[in-house]
Amino acid sequence: MSMDTLLFECVGIRAGNKFPIENTGRGQDISPEFLIKNLSPTARTLAVTLEDIRHPLFKNFTHWLIWNIPATKKIAGAIPGGKIVPSLGNARQGLGYGWYKYAGPKPPKGNQHLYRFTIYALDSEIELPFLPTKGRFIKRATGHIIQQGNIVAEFE
Repeated sequence: MSMDTLLFECVGIRAGNKFPIENTGRGQDISPEFLIKNLSPTARTLAVTLEDIRHPLFKNFTHWLIWNIPATKKIAGAIPGGKIVPSLGNARQGLGYGWYKYAGPKPPKGNQHLYRFTIYALDSEIELPFLPTKGRFIKRATGHIIQQGNIVAEFE
C-alpha cells in the first residue's frame, strides 16, 4: 500500500455499512469520532469532508467541510458548529448542506443514499478567505495533501 493512503476508522461505521442514527439528520446529527491509523509524521493539519455521492441533482453534494484540524490520531465526535472551532485548535468549518457545521445524512424517506467521509492529511494550514467551499478547499490544498483516505457508508 502506498504511503499516500490514509487509513482511518469512523467510529460506529464499518466500510460499506450503515450510519448510526445519532450521526444523521434523523437523530442527534452529531459528527462521528475518527481514529487515524497511519498518520504521516510530516502531517501538520487534517481536513474532513462528508459528501452524498448518490444525490440525484448534485454530484458529490457536500454535507460537511472542516479543515486546519491540528494533526492528531483521534478526532473527537460531536464537533460544535461555527466558522472557527476553538476546542479543535481553531479548525475552520465551511459551506455545504451544513453551513459552518456538520450536517449528517437525511435523504427523503425511503431513498437510500451513499455518503463518503474523506480525510486529508496536509503539510500546512490552508487559508480560505471567503466562501469556503469544498471545491475551493481542494484547489488551495492541492500540493499540500500528503495522505488521503475515505470510508463510504449508506443511510435509509
